[in-house]
Amino acid sequence: MSLDPIDPRSAALLVIDLQNAFIHEQGTLGVSGVDTDRLASIVPPLKTLIPRFQEAGLPVIWTKQVHLEVDASRAKKKLASHTQKRKRISAIEGSWDAEIVDELKPFAEKNPTWVVTKHRFGAFHETRLEMLLKMLGTRTLFVTGATTNACVETSIREAYLRDFDVVALSDCISGVNADWEATAQRVWTQYFGTLADSAEALAWLEEKSRPRTLRYGHMLLLVEDMERSVRFYVDKLGFDIRPAKPLADGRAFTAFHQGIALVDGREAGHRQVDHIAFEVNDVRGLRERLKAEGVDFFQDLHDGPYGLTVYIADPDGTKVELYEVGASA
Repeated sequence: MSLDPIDPRSAALLVIDLQNAFIHEQGTLGVSGVDTDRLASIVPPLKTLIPRFQEAGLPVIWTKQVHLEVDASRAKKKLASHTQKRKRISAIEGSWDAEIVDELKPFAEKNPTWVVTKHRFGAFHETRLEMLLKMLGTRTLFVTGATTNACVETSIREAYLRDFDVVALSDCISGVNADWEATAQRVWTQYFGTLADSAEALAWLEEKSRPRTLRYGHMLLLVEDMERSVRFYVDKLGFDIRPAKPLADGRAFTAFHQGIALVDGREAGHRQVDHIAFEVNDVRGLRERLKAEGVDFFQDLHDGPYGLTVYIADPDGTKVELYEVGASA
């Protein structure tokens, strides 16, 4: 499945439990006889992938599995828990075992707010992850981490049940058993999301990071009588007025949630479209390309009401506003 439909503005990278306990040969799984070379094989591709996501401004969210030496809840179980099937309890709070592996720790330290502590397999189970993703506007998760059939699979299922789009990056996910892993991937593809690898994710990221138009912003219509026009759109068409900053030139201005705005100044027989606006992802990069291609500019880079803005002319002379939210001169 192509990654093209995924909007980078609503995507995040989830890195699950890249901790000494599960990756390092001296960690709990290593001293319990698990092949940590296989588990650690995901570290090199993650060292390439993570900084690229961070440089592109996409959230990189980490989980840390943390256990207590004495767990009163788990102690109530009548059957042996998974922690009793290893030589020791893994990732005890405050231990070296619980720390993120040295190769990746500097990336996690860039934004400690995005490190989520969990006490069971699932990244969502009784953690703050879901609220964090809502706050970030995330709808797609690129999932990586360890281990395949426990924490990763549980988290993938939890994400799918919350209606997130899930992309499992196969070369950035490792487990303790290759056969189990192959079966898990077939199940994920059938039910929970899609499989890709880090090269595909990086190609998607590079393509989506190129300067381009993201979406329609608004159309500004010139009107002869603001009061009459507002009544028409509100009373007859049911439009809703939305709060908006006044225009810099002081002209009377009314904006609607339905996507158009009205501005005074039209004369009888004069054109009605003042300009059309679009949100872009990199207005500086797009400006350079348009300049090189000889496009005419009404107004160069400046701080507009929606962000860093330019006004250009299309081939017919229509004014087109291009703005980048969050950027400024």
